[in-house]
Amino acid sequence: MKIILLLSFVLFAQGYGNSLDSCQGRCGYGTDPEYTCQCNSACERYGDCCHDYVTICKGSLSCKGRCGEKYDSQNKCHCNSECGRHNNCCSDYKDLCGGDTGGGGGNISDREIAALSEVLYAVDSNKASMNEVILDPQALVPDSQTSAQQDLSPDKLFQFVDEASLFSKPTYAAFLALLDNYNRNTGVTESFSPQQLEEQEHFLNEAISNTEVGQELYAFLFTKGVYKSEEEFKYDLKMMWFGLYSRYNGKMDSSGFEHIFAGEIKSNKVSGFHNWLQFYQLEKRGLLNYYSHSFNGPWETYPDVLGMQFKWDGYYKQVGSAIMGCSPEFDLALYSLCYIARPGKQCKLSLGGKPLIIQTYTWDNSSYGDGKKYIASAFPATPRS
Repeated sequence: MKIILLLSFVLFAQGYGNSLDSCQGRCGYGTDPEYTCQCNSACERYGDCCHDYVTICKGSLSCKGRCGEKYDSQNKCHCNSECGRHNNCCSDYKDLCGGDTGGGGGNISDREIAALSEVLYAVDSNKASMNEVILDPQALVPDSQTSAQQDLSPDKLFQFVDEASLFSKPTYAAFLALLDNYNRNTGVTESFSPQQLEEQEHFLNEAISNTEVGQELYAFLFTKGVYKSEEEFKYDLKMMWFGLYSRYNGKMDSSGFEHIFAGEIKSNKVSGFHNWLQFYQLEKRGLLNYYSHSFNGPWETYPDVLGMQFKWDGYYKQVGSAIMGCSPEFDLALYSLCYIARPGKQCKLSLGGKPLIIQTYTWDNSSYGDGKKYIASAFPATPRS
């Protein structure tokens, strides 16, 4: 009996001793004098980090030994109950910790996403009619030829746009006012005047508070517990879409809105650029030359989807997919829904009974708020031929 008790005590003491000098399950917790070493960002300043602090707490992309840890901005990904809401869970959080990684929308099913997208499609009263926007897609090329940079379409893509009818609508006017607020070159710091910051607020107010599309999206996310108020929702959208981060050389040169809707130039190529209104404006001014298309969606009315090849003032875009003829609030709503519910993944929608997949990407090199991730990109994932 004495031997068993002694062995039990030794094993307990060894296990207890190991826990005192390890960061297993302790990442981000405050300084505790009961432990022989620490596992938070302060330990780097005081030189009392545990031997496995860097491996477990800073460098690890896994939740092994980290489930339930407190938030630490130094971590590349997180393993606590809030990480799903902030889109920053480690990839194995759900498997190892049994939690929800859905970016605040992890409890939203594919069926619910498809149903909501049908609602948004039905209430988009500001979308263009077939008489208000007339397209001439011309040359259709296979995927194998999209890199050829051949101008196979002698005419413009946009044959007619009824600006008087469409651009007088509040969300169109607010959206168009934003497009000239950016320098398209990555590596050049973006800065906004007070008026330009007000234009961001104005667009979100018009798109979310003053349209059926925006209100339906907010009501759904509210009922799912993603947001507690409309103001919280709009603030998160502002940070998600307009918050600046660096794509090149440490400059605050990019945002989700600029990349997706206005377009950028990086490494001598067009990057992003997934919006029909920006395409039309630049083509009208002679700054964009439409070459061909590699995909044309099955919809017979707007919104439709087109995968295009074009040159923007000398820079080529191999495949720029966009939702054509939709309202600005519809574009914003679909991409936001997919980013919130399926960050960094494919998002399966349904428009008029026809499937549409939106691919989103998270920006993992910087964050806002409690470690929330900016939107890096979102676009219609056109099928390959």
